[in-house]
Amino acid sequence: MTLADSYTAAQAITKERAKNFYYGIRLLPKEKRESLCAVYAFFRESDDLSDDDAIDNKAERLSRWRDLVRQRPTHFEEGSILPAFYDSLDKYQIPSRYFEELLDGTTSDLTVTRYQTFDDLYGYCYKVASTVGLVCLHVFGFDGSQEALEQAEARGIAFQLTNILRDVKEDGERGRIYLPLEDLERFGLSEQDFLEGRTSESLSDFLSFQIERAKQYYLKSAPLSKRVDAESRPSLDAMTDIYRTLLDKVEKMGLRVFQERASLTKFEKLALAGKTAISTMRGS
Repeated sequence: MTLADSYTAAQAITKERAKNFYYGIRLLPKEKRESLCAVYAFFRESDDLSDDDAIDNKAERLSRWRDLVRQRPTHFEEGSILPAFYDSLDKYQIPSRYFEELLDGTTSDLTVTRYQTFDDLYGYCYKVASTVGLVCLHVFGFDGSQEALEQAEARGIAFQLTNILRDVKEDGERGRIYLPLEDLERFGLSEQDFLEGRTSESLSDFLSFQIERAKQYYLKSAPLSKRVDAESRPSLDAMTDIYRTLLDKVEKMGLRVFQERASLTKFEKLALAGKTAISTMRGS
C-alpha cells in the first residue's frame, strides 16, 4: 500500500470515530489535518484493542501495539494506518513516549475501576488525554515554551474530566467510578449512592464541585491558543469550545447526568466550530 493510502485510511477512521475532535481537525491546513488524523487513528485503534472480552488477551494485544511504537515494521497490511502514523511522527518530531504513556493508561483501564485521590485520577487523565494534547501541540506547531507544554497538559485534563462527567451513567453501569473516592467521602456519599445516582443535596454538591474543578483546568490552559501557530488556532479553539460547551450542558443537566448522557448535536458542533473559526481568524 502507498503512504497516501495509509493517510486515507486514517482519515476515514477519524471522520467516523472522532465525534468531537473531527470538527476541529477539519479546520487545519491539509498536511497538518492528515497527520492529526493519522495520530488520532493510532489512539483510536489502540483504545479499541481493549474491547476484547478476556483481560489476558487485551493486555497481550496492547503489548503488541506498544511494540509497534518502539520497533517499526517494514511490511503492512492493506488499509494500515501505521505508515501514515510513522510519517507523522517523523514529520513533526513527536516524542514516542507520549504514545507509550497513553498505552499505559489504556492498560490500566483493564484492572483499575476506582481512584482514591485526585492525584491518582490526574495521573490517569494525563496518560489518556494530556498525551493526546501534547501530540496535537507538536502537529499544530507552537512557540517551544515550557508554558505551552504545561497548558497543553492542562487542556487534556480539562477534556478528560469533561468526558468523565459526561459518562458517569455509562461508567457506573460498568461498575466504574473515575471520580475520586476521597471526594465522595468528603461529601458524605457512598459508592452505592454514586452508582445508583441517588438524588440528594450531597450528590448535587459533589457534582458541582467536580464541574468547578474541570472549569479551573480550562482557565489554566486558556493562554494556549496564542502559543500555537496562527493557522492551527481555529482548530484548537473549535475543539475547546465544543468540549467547554459540553461541560456547560453537564452543568445544566445536573443530576440528570446519572440517568442520561450529556451530548451535543451535530448541528451544535458545526455551529460552534464555524463560529469559533471565524472569531479566531478575525482576532489573529
